[in-house]
Amino acid sequence: MAHRRAAACLVNAARLDFDAKLDLSKIADACGGASCLTRHDDSTPSPAVIATRATNHDILITKEVPVDVHLLPPSVKLICEAGTGYNNVDLDAAKRRGIVVCNVPTYSTDAVAHLVVTHVLNFSASIVHQQRMLARGDRSNFAGPKLTHAHDEVGGKTIGLVGGTGAIGAKVADIAAALGMKTLVWSRRATTTARWEAARSLHDLLERSDYVSVHCPLNAETRHLIDAVALGKMKKTAYLINTARGGVVCEEDLVDALKKGTIAGAGLDVQEMEVRSIHWFPYDRVGVVNADP
Repeated sequence: MAHRRAAACLVNAARLDFDAKLDLSKIADACGGASCLTRHDDSTPSPAVIATRATNHDILITKEVPVDVHLLPPSVKLICEAGTGYNNVDLDAAKRRGIVVCNVPTYSTDAVAHLVVTHVLNFSASIVHQQRMLARGDRSNFAGPKLTHAHDEVGGKTIGLVGGTGAIGAKVADIAAALGMKTLVWSRRATTTARWEAARSLHDLLERSDYVSVHCPLNAETRHLIDAVALGKMKKTAYLINTARGGVVCEEDLVDALKKGTIAGAGLDVQEMEVRSIHWFPYDRVGVVNADP
């Protein structure tokens, strides 16, 4: 019996193919040939546009763009989110429609873990502050008699992972251990292991950590999990790092905490609205912010 050809549609390739070198041949082969794969080279199509593109396609391949399952044609049987999270798809609605939803949970494990540790080292050495000083010709931080910006060693410090029991959290914990750091983890499934200590509660983790790194998915329970109350539990010398989903952190509360000096700073790879300009954050207390155009 001949294998049935399946039509696949990559709805927003620009979110994946940053260097124009993305090889889609294996996906095309799996579907039945190059003619079975349709590619659209934009970044953020609307749900209505995605539904139109899905016409006569069995498979949708998406990347961090909202998909309205109710608008999709009956031909769609699979939605593949080309990333770790799939909060852009209504899973209950997909289940009712008989549409399978999958993701790619390990595609960025090393990269994200390395970014978390990069934020830690950036904050520990005040890299951004020193770069800005040098850019304006100010070398007082190096001339003495004392440092104008702190340069702390990370050995002996504690990094707290919020929901970090997955592959990325494990990688962060391993790198942290190599740097002489201690790792705390809080989630419903967390247990103490040789890799980390399970915190008694989220507040316990926040109170004890020098760096707090967010790794949990975004859902109804975790939206704005890190709010004014949570930020108020952190040390004034602690830093918040978010490489998960922007909505886990209440941005208004974070900005307020940064302005008031409730925490020392924040390193953000994600925001609730990725199109929001990075100047919305107070520069003097934010490390690296990635806001997609």
